[in-house]
Amino acid sequence: MLKWFDNIHNSLRFLAQDEFPDLSSHNNHMAKVLTPELYAELRAKSTPSGFTLDDVIQTGVDNPGHPYIMTVGCVAGDEESYEVFKDLFDPIIEDRHGGYKPSDEHKTDLNPDNLQGGDDLDPNYVLSSWVCMGRSIRGFCLRPHCSRGERRAIEKLTVEALSSLDGDLAGRYYALKSMTEAEQQQLIDDHFLFDKPVSPLLLASGMARDWPDARGIWHNDNKTFLCSPASAPASPRLKLFKSKNYEFMWNPHLGYILTCPSNLGTGLWAGVHIKLPHLGKHEKFSKVLKRLRLQKRGTGGVDTAAVGGVFDVSNADCLGFSEVELVQMVVDGVKLLIEMEQQLEQGQAIDDLMPAQK
Repeated sequence: MLKWFDNIHNSLRFLAQDEFPDLSSHNNHMAKVLTPELYAELRAKSTPSGFTLDDVIQTGVDNPGHPYIMTVGCVAGDEESYEVFKDLFDPIIEDRHGGYKPSDEHKTDLNPDNLQGGDDLDPNYVLSSWVCMGRSIRGFCLRPHCSRGERRAIEKLTVEALSSLDGDLAGRYYALKSMTEAEQQQLIDDHFLFDKPVSPLLLASGMARDWPDARGIWHNDNKTFLCSPASAPASPRLKLFKSKNYEFMWNPHLGYILTCPSNLGTGLWAGVHIKLPHLGKHEKFSKVLKRLRLQKRGTGGVDTAAVGGVFDVSNADCLGFSEVELVQMVVDGVKLLIEMEQQLEQGQAIDDLMPAQK
């Protein structure tokens, strides 16, 4: 197993107080929970694949805070991380997911008939919409900890599954390291191609190791379905995975297991690129989003600016709510944001539209 971080291997030579990170200026969920006592209790533990407490917290140590959102500040390296380090993860999950307790069980609802609206959003404000779902294949380490061989095996398995799709899901896989210049330009023009991560949150957690090895993008011929082997395809060809004795990481409490605790549960994000030049500058914008259980990012995603007042707005939670409930929050919330924007365009206040906490 390849190890990424090099500041932990000799840490047990020193006392816990000598190794405890300086979190005095930090603003993330990990820093709120980790105490010197808890660090001393957990620092000698590791998962069966060798992921340690210092691996878990490194991204939160290196990144004190974030200008848009309060980050989690920790990652899991494998499925067992959430159990081995549960004394750290459980309170972080409870804090991040609005009081979701260790005794709670995740719920699911994938019936589209239970969703109201979503096809009637004003195109003058909503420029595009998207739904993303992540899954992790049991038996492999997660991205901060996987070896090159694991990453390549996941790519092979994912491409094999996707290649068996037919009908309107039939398409092609483009490997980053072998695509032609023409293919690269077309994917850039389609806004499909992703470059090496530059976010310090991702870099500090080891997500960009060996780039671009075993990275790529799949899209169907109609360019309406995209998938990256960084996370397995969620529903198409689940039977194929099972036929090869693979399954997705899941348990009744946390739902689907993913690298970041913020993505546990449904592993689902629904969002829109929405033009809010007035509301985006309003002092109550962040409070409105928080009450709607939504989050904002820049036009190009995390660590980017909102160009022309265009924000990427999506659900802030994945755990404790069903898939339908999360998408409904986005639909209803976006409609209210548009109404607020329209009111501000007329020079009117928005106090009468302030939502209650969902």
